[in-house]
Amino acid sequence: MATDARVVTMNESLLPQPVVVPDAPPPAGHYSAGMCHGGLVYVSGQLGALADGTHTADQPFEAQARAALDNVLRVLAASGCGPEHVIKLTAYIVGVDNWPKFNGVYASVMGTAKPARAVVPVPELHYGYLVEIEAIAAQPTR
Repeated sequence: MATDARVVTMNESLLPQPVVVPDAPPPAGHYSAGMCHGGLVYVSGQLGALADGTHTADQPFEAQARAALDNVLRVLAASGCGPEHVIKLTAYIVGVDNWPKFNGVYASVMGTAKPARAVVPVPELHYGYLVEIEAIAAQPTR
């Protein structure tokens, strides 16, 4: 009895694809700034480092939050998305007292976009930063 043996290969378009962010320093570890898969964009936790790699950990909370959100938006833009495409955003902040400051910066950067959101107080973050932000967005149909 003969069987029909077939080799099944995964179409490359079905594999997650890293987001290439122009004019941005490479991630500080073994990860991608973002990954696209199944019409979604997963943005890795972004600190407030500037595009040239300069750290802002010595800056006030609001400056760090704005820089971190700008980095999230930069990854989203590189994948064809904007704030209006964000489904879920998670912010890790050092100090509950920074929560109102985060709300103010967040509202000014996100505008009318109001994705699901969590703000998680943590005791500390890498490099002495006060905020780290990750996001999930839906890629627009082309």
